[in-house]
This record gives sequence, structure tokens and C-alpha cells, in this order.
Amino acid sequence: MVSASVAPSSASEALPASEDFAARQLSRIWQEQLAVDTVSLDQNFFDLGGDSSLAVRMFSEIEQVFGVKLPLATLYEAPTIEELARILRTEVSTSRWSSLVAIQPAGARPPLFCMHGAGGTVLMYRELSRHLGDDQPVYGLQAQGLDGSSPPLTKIEEMAALYVKEIRQVQPRGPYFVAGYCMGGTVAFEVAQQLCQQGETVALLALFDTMNWHKIPLTMWSKISHASQQLFFHTGSFLSLDTAGRAKFLREKVRDLKNRIPVWKGMLLSKFSRRSRNEVSDSLVLGRIWQANDRASWNYVAKPYPGTVTDIRPATQYRIFNKPETKWEQLAQGGQEVIVLPVNPASMLVEPFVEQLAATVRRSMDAAIRRCDVGSSSETAAKNV
Repeated sequence: MVSASVAPSSASEALPASEDFAARQLSRIWQEQLAVDTVSLDQNFFDLGGDSSLAVRMFSEIEQVFGVKLPLATLYEAPTIEELARILRTEVSTSRWSSLVAIQPAGARPPLFCMHGAGGTVLMYRELSRHLGDDQPVYGLQAQGLDGSSPPLTKIEEMAALYVKEIRQVQPRGPYFVAGYCMGGTVAFEVAQQLCQQGETVALLALFDTMNWHKIPLTMWSKISHASQQLFFHTGSFLSLDTAGRAKFLREKVRDLKNRIPVWKGMLLSKFSRRSRNEVSDSLVLGRIWQANDRASWNYVAKPYPGTVTDIRPATQYRIFNKPETKWEQLAQGGQEVIVLPVNPASMLVEPFVEQLAATVRRSMDAAIRRCDVGSSSETAAKNV
């Protein structure tokens, strides 16, 4: 049901008369949320300064105006007013919601599947995908429950089982290329486990700054130590850059902070809110998902993995994480490749440092592709003997 109670602003009325109600209303919403005077139908939400914090508010207003609840990851499929209006015209319902998000579906290379972090969304992989190139397909797996209609999953094994099903709808057979940042690496580890158990080949399991969280004690001291070092690392990252790099880094960190605000708000609401299920806010949804994912990652007991682990680490690490038992050497039965990037923690997905991560992932994928090609050739030759 489309509400006609919201009148277009004067800026929206500047759109060509041929544009329909959906485009006009979206134009008004974008102008208000992005604080811009005009916006064209083909301008990209992210290029205009949009981030997941703004997307939360924007999609909440879209739901009020159009009566349709869309996941934040719709912005990957439809980052412009024109494309988003096309989706709204079809009156997409929550039944169409999927954990699988096509971040960048084009390209002839094998797809890379990236798992969500604690926040549940996959918007953090946008810059990585852009630097990987137009020929590299990238898919994200977002958390169940972001649509507000399903409860978040509470176990890493349950998440992985769902994501494996989604992955195999896009790519029925291996070899698979799986990755994840922070808590997302934990999910990627279990996804690779389950793919191997199903008889499939995992060509690359790449963990970005991921620990074996179950081995890390959660104490008041560890939390204080982490918070103090975090400020130190962010300062070090900033000072290591030139003027242009510092501007990029500050923009990214301000964006990250804004993205966290709805989550923190949701965590507080989850403690005090008594609203009914139909009155659950987007912030409350994000807060509950973050809490569920945090608990799941700390409760997950990783088992030995039959394949190889590519462990991509920052050059420095938090003291509480920098212990042998938090790493993956003892679990990687097929061996481990450790790649150290010249970055601080919480920086490898942030501009301008993400370009180094993209180059590393690209090289690791190329090496894995060559190994698979050699293996296939050897197998074919053996059959012909």
C-alpha cells in the first residue's frame, strides 16, 4: 500500500514530469537524508556520501511511505534512485529476502563469497570489491533477521549451514573461494568446514584479521586494554598517511562511527524496550543481531579443518589477541599461509589501506586458481593413462 500523505518537496518537483511517484518520493528522501539540494536518478548512493547509518534511516522512511521493508543490502543491487524505484514498483515483499547479496556479480573469475561481521550487514565489503576489479564477482552473506521478521541465528554452525545453501544456489559445485573479516572470518571457517564435509573443494579460505575468539577471555581488563589500544592504533594509522590519505581515513572512520550509532542505540533499546514485535525499530534489530553474533563467535569451538587457511593479519595486534592459541596454525591440517599487511588492526577494510588487502586477495585467488588448474590437469592425465 502506497501512502499518498507525503507531498513531494519543491526539489522533487524539479524532476521531469514523466518520472513516477516512486522516483519522486525517493528523490525527496535522498535529499533529506543526504542533505543535498538536488539528486539525479542515476547518482550512486555511496558516491553521494551515503553509509549504512544513513541507509537505516532512509529505508525506515521508505517503509513508512511505500509499505515495503527492504534489506540494507538492496543498495548493492540498486544504488541509484532509478534502480531502487524499479524494485519498489514490483512491490518486493520480505519473502524475497535472502542472506545472499550480489555485491558485484559481473566477471568471469570464480566468485568470492564474503561473510558478514558482527554487525550482520555486508556493506563493509564495498570498497574491497571495487578494488578487486570489475572482472571479480563478489557476493556477501548477510545475517538472518536484518529484515526484522526472523530471529537472528545464535550459532555459527547454523549460520554456516544457511549460507552454504545460499552459496550453492549461485555456484552448485566447487572449487569455492570463501573469506570474512573479524567475526566474518569465523563464519567463513565454518562455511569451509561444511563445504568440505559435503565433498566439495575449498580453493581459498581467507581470514581477514580473525581470531579464534573462543580462546580469548572476556574480562573487564581485556575490554579496557582493547579500548585503549584501539585509540592508539587509529592514531598510528592516521599519522602514517600523507595529507590525501589522512582525509580518506578520517572520512572512513567518521562513517564507521556513524554506522555504529544505530547499533549502540539498538543495544540500549534491547535492554529496556517492551514494544511488540511489529514495533521493532531498525536500530533495535541491528543491536540484537550484533549481540547475537558476538555471543555466537565467542561460543564457537572451532574444530580441525582439513584444508589450508590463508591468515591475513595486520602488522600489529591487540595484546589480548596476540597469543598462539588465538591463531589457526593448530587447526589448519592442510597448512597455513600467513600474510602480514603493513596496517594496524581495524584498518584493512578502510580507505586507503583496503587497496593493499584487495591486491593480496587477488594474488591469493590467482595462486589458488593455478593450483586448481594443475590439479585438474593431473587428474585428467591420470585418467587417460
